[in-house]
Amino acid sequence: MICDGKGTPFKVITTAANVNDVTQTLALVDGIPPVAGKPGRPRRRPDALLGDKGYDSNPNRRELRKRRILPVISRKGAPNIKGLGKLRYVVEQTFSLLHHFKRLAVRWERRLDLHDALVSLACGLICWRRLKKVSSRSEGQRLRAE
Repeated sequence: MICDGKGTPFKVITTAANVNDVTQTLALVDGIPPVAGKPGRPRRRPDALLGDKGYDSNPNRRELRKRRILPVISRKGAPNIKGLGKLRYVVEQTFSLLHHFKRLAVRWERRLDLHDALVSLACGLICWRRLKKVSSRSEGQRLRAE
């Protein structure tokens, strides 16, 4: 899973249980949809990519740098990057939100297409809830300003 700094999921890829996460790093980065916000062309890539030691790979670091993305990934066998755990907590929190959908906590579906559909639906609900909170806050601020 790849998400923004606030925990909004951008892309989720389901793999087999015995596949290393590092094999899907570039597919996740390339699968980020355009994100609109500020005026101008929508962004398609992050400034930096945070990851734990499971994503440590020199070829991946090279490919990320080619895409002008700063890899902030702990090296295997080296002490952890100070403060990276606090930043990675956002991804773990998003996984926790996905596990609130009981069907996703343990994968019972044998068919990958059904599981992916449920994950997509859960990610959509997470995004909708976040947007609903933001819109209600801005509406409350607008009412106070009037």
